[in-house]
Amino acid sequence: MIGVFDSGYGGLTVLRALVNKLPGYDYIYLGDNARAPYGTRSFETVYEYTLESVKWLFSQGCPLVILACNTASAKALRSIQQKDLAHIDPSRRVLGVIRPTTEVIGNYSSTGEIGILATPGTVNSKSYPIEIGKFFPALKVFQQACPMWVPLIENNEHLTEGADFFVRRCVKALMDQSPKIDTVLLACTHYPLLQEKIAAAAGAGIRIVNQGDIVAESLADYLQRHPEIEQKLEKNGSRAFFTTDSSEEFDKQATTFYGSTVKSKHTKL
Repeated sequence: MIGVFDSGYGGLTVLRALVNKLPGYDYIYLGDNARAPYGTRSFETVYEYTLESVKWLFSQGCPLVILACNTASAKALRSIQQKDLAHIDPSRRVLGVIRPTTEVIGNYSSTGEIGILATPGTVNSKSYPIEIGKFFPALKVFQQACPMWVPLIENNEHLTEGADFFVRRCVKALMDQSPKIDTVLLACTHYPLLQEKIAAAAGAGIRIVNQGDIVAESLADYLQRHPEIEQKLEKNGSRAFFTTDSSEEFDKQATTFYGSTVKSKHTKL
């Protein structure tokens, strides 16, 4: 199975895109809801939690794991790839959501200036400006942390008028950094649930980009280029969902992110 990991529910928006693009593969999703959110935690803590989750997915037989979490991708992916995989199993792979996004995001902008909306952890890691600079060195990147957005979404408050205030405040803070920003990247997998509000706050002519489709296209290309991984993947169209917290609560929330009914099981890491 292809393992898909997130600290909570947001990665389900990525899984949804993966399933739409590559429906024949088997997927197993793990949400570490008991320890979410990751966005405000230290590098060391996020690394520890993410590594435990990756090891759990490996124990389920996954040859490939996608970190469908920007914070985990920013704070833990490189260490896992460079330090841990060689000791655990060098034939397995762990991929993130930042690299595939930064490889193409510059193509979306006409002015050469983009904005990033993300959790404090992702913003503080500076992963996006650093990675974007490798592919689009002339692109100007502006960031804005949105610490209230994930709690709003996970408490089902994202459709309320109260959420409008926090969305407008963060979007304005971002857009005030430069009048030439024409593209805004939603660098958190929760944020697609706020996309309409974000677009309204940003105004006409601003392109809002979420990551799911980009990551799905990137994975399809990766599997074509790496048949040694692709051949290990089962293709029965099965989906399995696990959470480290209440499965009943997970199932209620997950439908909003995944777009269809989810039946999960509880697991301990």
